[in-house]
Amino acid sequence: QVQLVESGGGLVQAGGSLRLSCAASGRTFSSYAMGWFRQAPGKEREFVARIIWKYATTYYADSVQGRFTISRDNAKNTVYLQMDSLKPEDTALYYCAAGSGGQLVRDYAYWGQGTQVTVSS
Repeated sequence: QVQLVESGGGLVQAGGSLRLSCAASGRTFSSYAMGWFRQAPGKEREFVARIIWKYATTYYADSVQGRFTISRDNAKNTVYLQMDSLKPEDTALYYCAAGSGGQLVRDYAYWGQGTQVTVSS
């Protein structure tokens, strides 16, 4: 059983920062990619960033490139999303996922419950 638990969401003013965490348990994740997605009300879930666990290679959506940083801590089986220079349009429910490493929802088999990020203007 794979479990992903996100934390770190909250309310922040535009221009501020938040760091999301995703604690993974249940199996070895060295063969997986870990992704962050987000879903705003009335919109589809969209790709934000991903990291290949074994090599720590990263990829970002254009909308967050240069502002967000994804990283992982092997010892803690945890993936992070550092979000800087936040904008109101970053407001969404953020999900952590484990899977093959693409940019589509269907590329990921395991999902967390989500953590809310709200950016005020």
